[in-house]
Parts: sequence; structure tokens; C-alpha cells
Amino acid sequence: MTWRPALSRYARLRHCPVRRSTLLIVPERIVALNTEAAAIVGLCDGTRTVPDITAAFPDEGTDDVVLFLHDLKEQGWLR
Repeated sequence: MTWRPALSRYARLRHCPVRRSTLLIVPERIVALNTEAAAIVGLCDGTRTVPDITAAFPDEGTDDVVLFLHDLKEQGWLR
């Protein structure tokens, strides 16, 4: 089965107009995401596979996107 990343039950993406950035809000932590990271996490809705997500970011490099997704999964922020 191919992994279809989605935010964990307790993780939320929110735009912060003051910081002009997207925030990943998880228990006891707020992570400010850069533009590319926010776009990648925004596609993690449980319907797209990792290859679908990496294809949307050809300039980022497949390995970098996959490593980023796995890092978020290890943190428990993606399921």
C-alpha cells in the first residue's frame, strides 16, 4: 500500500497574517513553515500519494520532499 500523508488528528495548518506565514500547530508547539514547506504540507490531505506530492514540486527535488514528509511523520505530525 502506498502512503497517502495526512495531518495527524491534533495537527492544524493556519495562516498567520502577522507573521505572513503558514503555521503548523501541534500540541505544545507552533512551527512556522516557509512557503515551500507550507505548500507541501497543504497537499497532505490523505488523497495524494507521496509520488503525487513530489510531482507537484519538481524544483525541490524528490529526495528533499520525501525526506521532509518522513521527518514530519517521525514527529507524529503526519499519519
